[in-house]
Amino acid sequence: MGAGLTGRATDHAQRDLLRLATAGSVDDGKSTLIGRMLYDTKSVLADQLSAVEAATAARGGGAVDLALLTDGLRAEREQGITIDVAYRYFSTATRAFVLADTPGHVQYTRNMVTGASTAELAIVLVDARKGVLEQTRRHATITALLGVPHVVLAVNKMDLVGFDRAVFDAIAADFTTYAAGLGLTDVVAVPLSALDGDNVVDRSSRTPWYDGPTLLEHLEAVPVLRDPHTEDFRFPVQVVIRPRNAEHPDYRGYAGRIASGVVRVGDEITVLPSGKSSTVVGIDTFDGPLDEAHAPLSVTLRLADDVDISRGDLLVPAGSDTSVGQDLEGTVCWLAERRSVLGQRVLVRVGTRTVRALLREVNARLDVESLTVEQWHGVDTLHAVDATDTSSDASPQALALNAIGRVKLRLAEPIALDEYASHRRTGGFLVVDPADGSTLAAGMIGATLLDRLVVDAPADENDWLAGAGI
Repeated sequence: MGAGLTGRATDHAQRDLLRLATAGSVDDGKSTLIGRMLYDTKSVLADQLSAVEAATAARGGGAVDLALLTDGLRAEREQGITIDVAYRYFSTATRAFVLADTPGHVQYTRNMVTGASTAELAIVLVDARKGVLEQTRRHATITALLGVPHVVLAVNKMDLVGFDRAVFDAIAADFTTYAAGLGLTDVVAVPLSALDGDNVVDRSSRTPWYDGPTLLEHLEAVPVLRDPHTEDFRFPVQVVIRPRNAEHPDYRGYAGRIASGVVRVGDEITVLPSGKSSTVVGIDTFDGPLDEAHAPLSVTLRLADDVDISRGDLLVPAGSDTSVGQDLEGTVCWLAERRSVLGQRVLVRVGTRTVRALLREVNARLDVESLTVEQWHGVDTLHAVDATDTSSDASPQALALNAIGRVKLRLAEPIALDEYASHRRTGGFLVVDPADGSTLAAGMIGATLLDRLVVDAPADENDWLAGAGI
């Protein structure tokens, strides 16, 4: 028995991991779909199922409400909507999954940015009766901005339209056309009924015209494995370890999680933003030293030289062309209820580093419905002493809740600036209100989808966009 258990544990450890996020408008059935996947993959504990059965009975009985498996907050159960990001874990014989369950209500679109920021695949739900809505387009746009490579269009509630193939084909064509404009080319559409389980885990006899994979079949087959040896090494330092005890009187290590790539003992590295160089002489972990480590392992690196390194510094390979500067330009999704204010003093968090900054410009905004970009010129608060209040509805150059736009920030000190299009793990940033610590915006450094959608941009402003895209 012991050998059998060991074998199963080894098999589980060798399964690859898919990180995915769900998105959809209110009442598209997202919670029911996730509950169905958990239930049909036997990922629900007996006590969880008993609690859901009891809650269903308290509501008047009937079929077990699988949505209750995911709507964990009392407020969610009472309102029948998802209002927070929750992470669900389940697995099959071939793959393990981490699923970010993000809210569908437009008020909580900002939560999707959090949930999808590390996802390799996004499931976008559409109610077959309603088709593609503005919120659907917004979710697709955020998916593209965040560089999520794989998308599933889950056309739910097909039972309510009689499993009509024409309805499904029209919705799939509408969405894929819009997605193609965003640069999303890997889109798979699946007709399903989360309530009854059609094409979620098991193939449905009610869609004989559909010859594609079920949702779970596609999730198990979509390619997600990346060779870390093909990625550039990035290591944001989280903490400097100096025990200064009798056993380790001179130990100095730099701990953190490898964001991308591989590091080996003997590698030459550069510390950013200082530009100092050294050699890796040791890679320590809780289980002992390693000769080589790769993303996403958490390790402690020891260097040959006593270099001044602190939390927030970024270790990269020697000779890396990573830029260092105080001017950050990028695309943001505005997450705050209050509108942006030109000249506002903020904090910017890039990786493990937090610096003071000034919001110099908001120079473009994306119209999600038409996929056009409105550009603004002539406002630059680089030398402003006081913030210019652009927060009123009458001001055109401001970003409101859920708006997507391009900004320029002036940082108080130089930092490493990785392009998000090339370095997803280290090219993102947050804009934070220093007064209360609330997050104002989440952004991507450098050229992104928004820049690619700009039509006839002046040549002198477009040079830096060479190679833009996701």
